Amino acid sequence: MKFRIILLLLCSFALSSTIQSQESTDFNVDFETFTLENGLNVIFHIDKSDPVVAVALTAHVGSAREKEGRTGFAHLFEHLLFLESENLGKGGLDKLSARIGGSGANGSTSRDRTNYFQTVPKDALEKMIWAEADKLGYFINTVTEPVLAKEKQVVKNEKRQGVDNRPYGHTMYVLDKNLYPEDHPYNWQVIGSLEDLQNATLQDVKDFYNRWYVPNNVTLTIAGDFDRDQAKEWVHKYFDEIPRGPEVSRQEKQMVELDETKKLYYEDNFASLPELTLAWPSVYSYHEDSYALEVLANYLSDGKNAPLYQHLVAEKELTDRVQMFNYTSELAGQLMLQVTAYNEVDLDSVENSVFETFKKFEAEGIPQRDLERIKAQQETNFYNSLSSVLGKGFQLAQYQIFANDPNYINKDVEKILAVTSEDVMRVYQEYIKDQHFVATSFVPQGQTELALENSEEAEVAEEKIVENAEEEVNASTDVSYEKTPSSFDRSIEPPYGSTPQLNAPDIWKKTLPSGLKLYGITNNEVPLVKFSLEMQGGLLLESPDKVGVSNLLANLMTKGTKNKTPKELEEAIQLLGADIQVNAQDEKMVLSGSTLAKNYAKTIDLVQEILLEPRWDSTEFKLIKQQALSRIQRQEADPNSIANNEFRKLIYGENHILSQNNLGTEASVKAITLEDVKNYYSENLSPKRSVFHVAGAIQKEEAVKGIRGLSVAWPPKSVKMPEVAQPQLPQKSQIYFYDVPGAKQSVIRFGAPALAATDDDFYAAEVMNYRLGGGGFASQLTQELREGKGYTYGIRSGFNAGKNKGAFLISSGVRTNITYDAVKLIKEIIEDYPSSFDGEDMEVTRGFMIKSNARKFETLNSKLDMLSEISTFGRDENFIKQREKTVNELTVLDIRELAEKYINPEKMYFLIVGDAETQMDKLENLGLGKPVLLNNTEE
Repeated sequence: MKFRIILLLLCSFALSSTIQSQESTDFNVDFETFTLENGLNVIFHIDKSDPVVAVALTAHVGSAREKEGRTGFAHLFEHLLFLESENLGKGGLDKLSARIGGSGANGSTSRDRTNYFQTVPKDALEKMIWAEADKLGYFINTVTEPVLAKEKQVVKNEKRQGVDNRPYGHTMYVLDKNLYPEDHPYNWQVIGSLEDLQNATLQDVKDFYNRWYVPNNVTLTIAGDFDRDQAKEWVHKYFDEIPRGPEVSRQEKQMVELDETKKLYYEDNFASLPELTLAWPSVYSYHEDSYALEVLANYLSDGKNAPLYQHLVAEKELTDRVQMFNYTSELAGQLMLQVTAYNEVDLDSVENSVFETFKKFEAEGIPQRDLERIKAQQETNFYNSLSSVLGKGFQLAQYQIFANDPNYINKDVEKILAVTSEDVMRVYQEYIKDQHFVATSFVPQGQTELALENSEEAEVAEEKIVENAEEEVNASTDVSYEKTPSSFDRSIEPPYGSTPQLNAPDIWKKTLPSGLKLYGITNNEVPLVKFSLEMQGGLLLESPDKVGVSNLLANLMTKGTKNKTPKELEEAIQLLGADIQVNAQDEKMVLSGSTLAKNYAKTIDLVQEILLEPRWDSTEFKLIKQQALSRIQRQEADPNSIANNEFRKLIYGENHILSQNNLGTEASVKAITLEDVKNYYSENLSPKRSVFHVAGAIQKEEAVKGIRGLSVAWPPKSVKMPEVAQPQLPQKSQIYFYDVPGAKQSVIRFGAPALAATDDDFYAAEVMNYRLGGGGFASQLTQELREGKGYTYGIRSGFNAGKNKGAFLISSGVRTNITYDAVKLIKEIIEDYPSSFDGEDMEVTRGFMIKSNARKFETLNSKLDMLSEISTFGRDENFIKQREKTVNELTVLDIRELAEKYINPEKMYFLIVGDAETQMDKLENLGLGKPVLLNNTEE
């Protein structure tokens, strides 16, 4: 979660630059700012389109404020601040979030800032302001030795999961160590080192907090449906008496230059394909050149028109993945280019092709039409970033902290629109041409010959798997501490405001003569339209010997049309500021996209052309087959992908169509011909089995008019969906083990066949699961395995299903040397759950399930999801209200019966993907029989 948010915010530097195009200059986000006497910056944005409010607390402190040897502190605090505060008590924001129906307290850390955020129903705003103030002014005394020890384990598990136990996980560590000098604050990673985390003392942690978590270094953002004057009163009440801290000055910019090109290689235990990454020193955020650099990176690498795609992918056939981006931060930046090559491709050939592409760019530059295309895409991306109140709050805080002015949004627009083709060539000449860079070659074990010539071996600290290396922690012990004085009793939780009305959006429908159904919602909050065309089929309609054909078709459909080459089609889509993609799923194929509202009709014309006039380009077909094979090979070395694929086989059985990876196997993909794809297309796609969903700034009449031509031209045919065998519970539980030698984590997938989404019990079962593993930090699995023991970074459980029966699944990654203990604890929790669920659990569950409905329809994506639920599973339009009734009527006894019925640890598959040598044998002591080894790495 954190990594995804960090990338989102990094990207926002560029995206926020594109609020408007030359044709659209009146879009504006209104806001108000004020500063408390203690220095707290406050930003308000009123948006009454939904009865929700997003609250974000952003501290201007990231890993750049740390010191070498004491790294990872900023990120550690991101974890600590959720746990407890003096007046919220144990569980802090997590418990509060569950009761008030919030989106879940969350946070992210970057090099330069740490933020904490949540969207809640509007009636809980005062509670959130109270809670955020408690976090800032009444927290640090609650951090004790046991709390710190446990959270160190959680963070170390996060590092194992996100870095140590995945392919190419150490790339950024190697790059940054060599791109930035040792004394530069970007020389180390945000997450820090395991050694530094382990060595952190309680006093170190408190000193860091008292230095940086002070009002004069923090911005509070409130965005959504609230009363401005009342909110101001609450902000003053809860924040005013928190004392100002030491003065915090802005850090000086520290852009870097390299004296030489550095080339390094690393044998990656989890990589199955070689990967080359190049990094040039670039500029900090909002530097004058950052805008042109963003365009340069986009033009060179993104899409079929991109020179790097044309040369490396289409012509040389070295790779199916080229990406380039300008990674800017507050003090400096780096221009990144990354290529995952095909199996056994020498990375020297990749590097040579990259520089051949650059030479051609030098001669030709960027065409004006491509410049316009890129700007149109950025405009749409920016509107997407503002589709939620949280997104608006993020943007405003970003400008406040890094541009020192939330109104920089207007200057940003001018700068992005002012970029010329000459600017793009100028920044290329200054930052890439003849400049030194850092190159990393990450290659599979035993394939160092694929690395760039003259590369030196990279130094990476690898954690050794040692049994009982880390002491058991118990953070649940009650510890007394002195409470911080206040002028009023802060232990009294503020009351709710007036209960918000749940206003489900109006849905309009239409069935066209071809049988194509239309479901839509009008919403004018941003000038965007999102849509999805769902066509029944997908994996279910494939032959067992041709698995992967629907995935190949999905990828081929956007690679040109009868009258447009792949490049021409891509350009036509992007010039409209649109996005169109097709993906294949288990039970359907989905064509989805978004566009500027003014370009809806033209975008749907392209949808019709894509769907009804395929190009069947043989060159593109050869390429997408190679891309599928490359993805399959990457998955074979990724523990999480292995776990997902093996679990499907256990649930459905080897020969069931739904047991298959919808990418196919290497054998099946190689066997599929273009004729097979054409046959699947002609036999299985029909308007009679399809529904078009649309949401956004569009009226019903315009939406119908847009797809009428598609309906008329699309021949209706009858497509019979096959009835497949429904998976059955195993006779008894069994442990299965998949060996990944040297794995730093054990990836777990535990579960059994359960329900179809259409079953009467399905929603009630989801309600039952909330306190077990579906409620994030409100769930027992998270509280005991992460918060109680520090065994994992994250664990969840849930029911996964479509029209056919799916599985109840518990998924997690735990540190290798406590695999047995974690499995034993999970087994005990699910054994006890039917009897341990009580009235308090019912109250928390009921509160969350009902209050969270206020957030159900906020974004265009959530509106599309609602339409899909209704059309796919036959839900009533008021199914949310019906579910409220279900929740209110469920009793503790009902929940216990549902748990006994659908979560039976005596009839469950226990799958572990990890290091068999050190972990497998001891699992026999669980009483689930001798573990079955699914692969034998010695053969």
